[in-house]
Amino acid sequence: MANRLNETILYLGYGSLLSGYGLLAERRGGRNRLIAIDAEPAVVLNAQRGLGKPSSHGSYLAMDLEPRDRTAPITARAGLAASAPGSFGALLLTYDRASAPLIAQREEYDPEHFLRLIDHADRAGKSLGQFLMDFALDANFDFLEYRRSLWRLLGYTSPGYVFHPVPIEDGRIAIVAIGSGYEGSGDPSVVSRRRECGIDRLYPLGSALKISSLPIDREGQIGYFAECILGGIHGLAVADLLGELDLEASWSRDLALRLSESAGHETERFIRATSMDLRRYRDRFAVEGPHPAVAAFLAPASQNEA
Repeated sequence: MANRLNETILYLGYGSLLSGYGLLAERRGGRNRLIAIDAEPAVVLNAQRGLGKPSSHGSYLAMDLEPRDRTAPITARAGLAASAPGSFGALLLTYDRASAPLIAQREEYDPEHFLRLIDHADRAGKSLGQFLMDFALDANFDFLEYRRSLWRLLGYTSPGYVFHPVPIEDGRIAIVAIGSGYEGSGDPSVVSRRRECGIDRLYPLGSALKISSLPIDREGQIGYFAECILGGIHGLAVADLLGELDLEASWSRDLALRLSESAGHETERFIRATSMDLRRYRDRFAVEGPHPAVAAFLAPASQNEA
């Protein structure tokens, strides 16, 4: 019998998993809610994020990652203070192994095959992150070749997200869900959701709302985006997501109202979703106020309510 080394899973959240509102899936009535057993802030390097993966939870685009340098790994640095040009904020979440099926289901990945992947890592005597890192190294970090390798191992790939390794500067290796690419899913017979819907690049919110290649539910798209940038309440850097900052645009006003409605209970939700107590939360996360990028949206909403 294989040793079960992976009793916990270190997971990098960079989209809706940045906030308690998103972790608890409150916008979707709690469906696919995820409760972590710990959390810490992080900064992601050699990557850009944006709206790019058609969601399985509604008619809108979910967040996706792409490397800036495709010959090198996407990496991360734990902590809030550390930063670098082109970096952005993320969340390192620790999950119990029992949460693996829920993680897979939320990311449009077959739970049985995700459990098989973890079992392969156990049998190899490696953490899941290290096990996947070996495939990434063999593929020279080429995403399509990496997906092909996993398909050959499992006989399966997902049209939604595929799990990739992210080395942390302190020596740990997390996993992250990255969209099954526009260039291919790893299995010629499985068309990725990005390819199916013609999404060949990542979009900021304003541009995503104008996409014509698939129907976009405006309310759902803005609500999802609010889940992501509410991470700024905890000091996570989200300015990269607001590249089309225009406080006069109708989407900006709607986003500000959605943030204002959700921000009041965000800290309480976040602590509940990460199983932290208030003291540990204050030790790890910024509590002086929201990230300036989020504060810029909250201020107009407060003025409108007044």
